[in-house]
Amino acid sequence: MKVRLILATALAGLASNAAAAPSGQQLFEQRCGMCHSLQAAPGKMGPPLAGVVGRKAASVPGYAYSAAMKGSGITWTADKLDAYLKAPSKTVPGTKMLLGAPNDAERAAVIAYLTSAKK
Repeated sequence: MKVRLILATALAGLASNAAAAPSGQQLFEQRCGMCHSLQAAPGKMGPPLAGVVGRKAASVPGYAYSAAMKGSGITWTADKLDAYLKAPSKTVPGTKMLLGAPNDAERAAVIAYLTSAKK
């Protein structure tokens, strides 16, 4: 009986931690929002990201992309975004974006959010 109670308590704790996990939108706002927005916004260093999935890299007019990004030839897919967000300078050496997102689950949530964010 004691083992069941311990197991039930542990499982309840896991469920509450899962329920408390931030959404892709929250993660985007917390981790990416300082430099990026979904739509063009004054004062943002990075390009807007609505419609990024399926878009050719360095194709938003009015943004000063690095030569590395312009020459990358990337069309953004979920897999390409995952690799880039994990290690930007490894995926596109010379990119302006220096900070990656090492947590697989958080990256997946942000990518799912960006996939749903249409122009």
